[in-house]
Parts: sequence; C-alpha cells; structure tokens
Amino acid sequence: MTDKAALRAIRSGDETALSSLIDRYGAYVGTVIKNIIGESMSREDIEESTSDVFFVLWMNADKPQGGKLKEWLGAVARNKAKNKLRELHGTLPLDEDYIADLSVSPEIIVTVDEERRLVYRAVNSMKQPDKEIFLRHYYGTQLITQISKDMGMSESAVKVRLSRGRKKLRKILYERGYLK
Repeated sequence: MTDKAALRAIRSGDETALSSLIDRYGAYVGTVIKNIIGESMSREDIEESTSDVFFVLWMNADKPQGGKLKEWLGAVARNKAKNKLRELHGTLPLDEDYIADLSVSPEIIVTVDEERRLVYRAVNSMKQPDKEIFLRHYYGTQLITQISKDMGMSESAVKVRLSRGRKKLRKILYERGYLK
C-alpha cells in the first residue's frame, strides 16, 4: 500500500492502514526522537513520543501533502521530542536553534546531528560540579547568580567553570574537525 493510499484509508478510519505506516516508519520516527532526546530520557519516553506522533497522524491524516509523509512525520517527531525535553528541563537544550529545514542538503543535516551528539557526549564526560553547572546554565537556562546560590559557590567560580567547559567543548570540536 502506498503512503497516499494509506493516508486515504486512515481518513476513512482504517486502523490497519495506520499499522502499516507504523511498521514502515516507526523505526525512523523513533530514531528522530532519540537523536533529540538522547540519553536524558528512558526508552519508554521515546516509545511514548513515537506513539504520540502516530496518534497525531491518525487525527491529522489530511495534513501530509503528496509524497512528503516521511518528512511530515520527522517534523512531528522533532516537535514531540522537544516538547518532552521541555517537560523535563523547562527549556530546550543547546541545540534549540537547530531547525531541520527540508530544503537543506542531507549532508548538512547529518553534520549538524553529528556535532550535536559530539557536544552531548562532551558535556556528559565533564566531572561534577562542572557538568551540573554547564547543564544548569546552557540546558536549563539558569542564571549564574541562581547557580552560585543553589550550589554554594561564588559567581566568579561559576563563570570560571563555564569558561573552562566552553574551552573543553571548543577543543573537542576543533580536534574532530568541526571548528577551524
């Protein structure tokens, strides 16, 4: 069954058509969500978000246009994943400005995804309290004054640790060829 035929069947209430699209695109949707959520949430959260994407498809089967179902599902998956992160952190992480534009070449999208994963791994490799400070400031958008108060440190100590963290990230990105 083609995507167009499946969408027509879903609009008519055919659950088997939805099942066929879940079989076809479920792994793709789950991967998109996992790439955004990363290690910050459980497998169950990823599965829940994946189910939410297909529920949105069920309720809006008239929205995907032409042969753009995969792209539409990817966009919905990114939004669901970002909503999950907002629930957990209150704001989006460092890659908030990353917007997958469908007109951008796949090579650029892959490069940006690789950079995002590299930054995520680098931040997770930091030792405490540097990691916590970095996450609070850049992922949680917490102010330096609040971080210093909560962690019992001076503001200058927090600033120094943030500076060192940025230098570490810059060095890693440079070593991997992402910065010149």
